[in-house]
Amino acid sequence: MASFCSRPFPASSHLLATDFSRPLKISKLLYLQRKGQFHGSQRASKVLAFYGLTTPPYNLDALEPYMSQRTLEIHWGKHHRGYLEGLNKQLENNNSLYGYTMDELVKVTYNNGNPLPEFNNAAQVWTHDFFWESMQPGGGKIPGHGVLLQIEKDFGSFTNFREKFIEAALTLFGSGWIWLALKTKEKRLAVIKTSNGVTPIVWGDIPIISLDMWEHAYYLDYKNDKVKYVNMFLNNLVSWNAATARMARAEAFVNLGEPKIPVA
Repeated sequence: MASFCSRPFPASSHLLATDFSRPLKISKLLYLQRKGQFHGSQRASKVLAFYGLTTPPYNLDALEPYMSQRTLEIHWGKHHRGYLEGLNKQLENNNSLYGYTMDELVKVTYNNGNPLPEFNNAAQVWTHDFFWESMQPGGGKIPGHGVLLQIEKDFGSFTNFREKFIEAALTLFGSGWIWLALKTKEKRLAVIKTSNGVTPIVWGDIPIISLDMWEHAYYLDYKNDKVKYVNMFLNNLVSWNAATARMARAEAFVNLGEPKIPVA
């Protein structure tokens, strides 16, 4: 996959991408045209492929009691789906954007800080895909040795990282996301907060974990208690397994020196 959450499928001329559970990478050929005879006349049929809804990598009740099935049903089944359907509707009217992976589409529509109309929906689809995979049943606690050493190297201690992450979540103005991301130019991990659906990939940085701070992510389970929600995420849900895999992949693009993140 081109980044850490998009999982492209081969182009298909007979199935729409909504038949798949992962985003579809379609050919740069925007329309697949077939010519055939029909009652003595020739006609061309257009076959369009769009992006499909990504399912979380666990059952919708698997994160209970920390994140309820009801929250997942509404968050994934309504909000995430709504962003995806909105994006596909926009793409019907913008042929030039067909054919990108979700990663590419987010970067292209960000348009160097002058977002195109499709950016908000594309970015929200991307961030939600990434968020689901940033959690796991039985998550939380302490990251694996390599990731822990990198965090200690860049933040001074794991406790300092937690404090910065929580502070960022509680001081975020409005709706948005909190990230542990690898700053590719500085070659270090950093806590980043972004508004709306913006993801660090638009600046060339590499996300490692993310936390959704939109109200629909936590209100049913925690009401306005953001402190409890953020601590719950760090203590019980964050997937340090996913973080380790993402850090190992990141090392293929950024020379971090020591410590080396083990692949397995």
